Amino acid sequence: MMSVVTIGRPTFRNLLPLAAVAALALAGCTSSRQSSTTAKVGDIDTSSASQVNISSLSAVVDQNPADASAYNVRGTAYGKAGKLNEALADFDKAIQINPAFYQAYANRALIHRRKEQDDRALADYNQAIQINPSYDVAYIGRGNIYRQRKQLDLALADFNRAIELDSPDPRAYHNRGLVYQAMGQQQQAINDFSTAISRAPNATEPYNARGLAYLATADYRAALDDFNEVVKRDKESYEGWTNQALALEKLGEPGKAFNAFARASTINPSYRPAKDGMRRTASARGQSATQG
Repeated sequence: MMSVVTIGRPTFRNLLPLAAVAALALAGCTSSRQSSTTAKVGDIDTSSASQVNISSLSAVVDQNPADASAYNVRGTAYGKAGKLNEALADFDKAIQINPAFYQAYANRALIHRRKEQDDRALADYNQAIQINPSYDVAYIGRGNIYRQRKQLDLALADFNRAIELDSPDPRAYHNRGLVYQAMGQQQQAINDFSTAISRAPNATEPYNARGLAYLATADYRAALDDFNEVVKRDKESYEGWTNQALALEKLGEPGKAFNAFARASTINPSYRPAKDGMRRTASARGQSATQG
């Protein structure tokens, strides 16, 4: 039986810094908005995680101790820097100052998720949606929790709602595709992954996910094309190399499949699907050589 790999977990690239431009201006810094339509909702520049920037944001907080947005922005920077307790404290403070600050609830939910406190994250997403029923980001975040809990109907409803709200975030389509995939509705999944790719052509995860859907529909050539794209973008993706090998194996190319499995095993020697694949294709490759 084939082993396939899916990708996806929350990251702090998704934190939502409300009024970041204004706050940085107060700190004497400059900021620029991403103009690309493929940018994820709420992305901020990676410099937000730097100690220099956190110090500047702390100066903003000191100058504006009653400004909930200042705490929200600094909490975002702390989250990106991996300082989860500091981020949580800032989002707590932002919500204390402004209990209707729905973006801060969604940001705090991400912290809870990273701390493996999904019940608290779910409560925060619920609160954000209660305050603003049109907040697409909270539906995407809550839907992902439901998806990971295998509450697929609830997850599907949330992603559908985010898409109905015309969310520009490609994760709405990518995550809905993962739900369709789990439901065995592979063509719907392929359609959603394709939309996610069109909105975020530089992302790797939708190619991997779509390739898995193509594998499930026995479109091995299309699957191989997608996995080729994955390993071209991320040469250290042992999941990508393994999935590429599975497609090659199905296409009757055991030698190439063995090489891809071996590449995956070199990157992650403890990855069992790659080792199992090497054993299968080593034998087939030897038989092919003998027959030739």
